[in-house]
Amino acid sequence: MHHMDTQNLSAFEAVARLISFSKAAEQLHLTQPAISKRIANLEHHLNCKLFDRIGRQIQLTEAGRLLQPKARQILQALTDTRRDIDELQGTVAGKLSLATSHYIGLHHLPKLLKRFCQQYPDVVLDLHFLDSEKAHQAISYGDYDLAVITLPEHHQEASKTQLSAHKLWREKLYFVAGHEHELSQKKTLKLTDLSPHPAILPDYSTYTSSLIKDLFDRSGTTLTINMATNHLDAIKMMVSIGLGWGVLPESMIDKSLSKLNLKNTHLSRQLGYIHQRDRSLSNAARAFIRALQ
Repeated sequence: MHHMDTQNLSAFEAVARLISFSKAAEQLHLTQPAISKRIANLEHHLNCKLFDRIGRQIQLTEAGRLLQPKARQILQALTDTRRDIDELQGTVAGKLSLATSHYIGLHHLPKLLKRFCQQYPDVVLDLHFLDSEKAHQAISYGDYDLAVITLPEHHQEASKTQLSAHKLWREKLYFVAGHEHELSQKKTLKLTDLSPHPAILPDYSTYTSSLIKDLFDRSGTTLTINMATNHLDAIKMMVSIGLGWGVLPESMIDKSLSKLNLKNTHLSRQLGYIHQRDRSLSNAARAFIRALQ
């Protein structure tokens, strides 16, 4: 086993999962030659090829496919063991890898993160900004300890995967436009009034946009997203200068925007945190969850 040094194994695991040497290099903060070298070492010790290169593509060989789940289990077991040993000593230290959306990271977490870092100076915070949907996937792959995200409205998704999801707060969403916008001049509006005007929203793959799309679908109104960006601060800016209407959480609405008065339209989304169900949480992750709650 000492031949299959964990560095080689984790390089293999990353390439196998991402089916790309360059993406794996990026994720592990290594150069591509370094990744290739580690794979070559592993192939040398196991005396077989793990990847076939077909043109510019790569795919796992049969041996590679056999090794993939085992590599994941070994790496996870090592991480868990290291963690369990730390737990014994009760220290809140080590790396806490955290994924969150830009919106939550910028609007909900700064004070909390500051307090947390002051309280636990030995924790190295490894913070990643990802769309909530991508963070959801990354947690199910075991890439990060915790993610603080917009939760999918349909929780059966979480139960099918090995994820544990915890609600933290529910947030109202409002339809908004710039003050000069035609829609801002009207006292009351219906969804059909919005339809002819360009919308600036996150793309359809996001939980938030799918909520809005459902709303329009249910009322038989067409929704055309004119510009899509998943960065809510960018949406806010574009809406405030009059490029279209949008939908934003309460906490972002200020003097630069006017709330549109839509009859009987109540939208909200749930924010919370997720982690892998069967992964033992580190003291640092537990302390962070306490801080969140």
